[in-house]
Amino acid sequence: MRLWSLHPRYLDAKGLVALWREGLLAQVVLAGLTRGYRNHPQLDRFRGHRDPAAAIAVYLGHIADEAKVRGYNFDRSKLPRKKTSIRLTVSDGQLTLEWQHLLAKLRDRDSVRHACHASIATPDPHPFFVIVPGPIAAWERA
Repeated sequence: MRLWSLHPRYLDAKGLVALWREGLLAQVVLAGLTRGYRNHPQLDRFRGHRDPAAAIAVYLGHIADEAKVRGYNFDRSKLPRKKTSIRLTVSDGQLTLEWQHLLAKLRDRDSVRHACHASIATPDPHPFFVIVPGPIAAWERA
């Protein structure tokens, strides 16, 4: 499971769809409705919020927004209808690590998208996150 801290506009089609599906799985896990993935480290940052279900819903809402921009139709009815402006933090170290990881994936899967993004030194975060100085996250399995 990879819940990217990067802005979803950088993802290729395969990556965006995978993120949506993995995010929906994370939503089920955070609601306590499945036994699988309960201890997945990437869920720690959502669990750290006072309302993890609302946090993952806001995160996924931004993914659905990006899908709409691209002409895809992700089913927003799968998200709880919570109106909130929740934002979490992500360290610049974590963002850098994820950027390198994504560029490697794009090099293999989508050379055109890779070429468009390869010169970006400082990528934008997912709109759900605010960048703070710091190292790679403790939950990261880099």
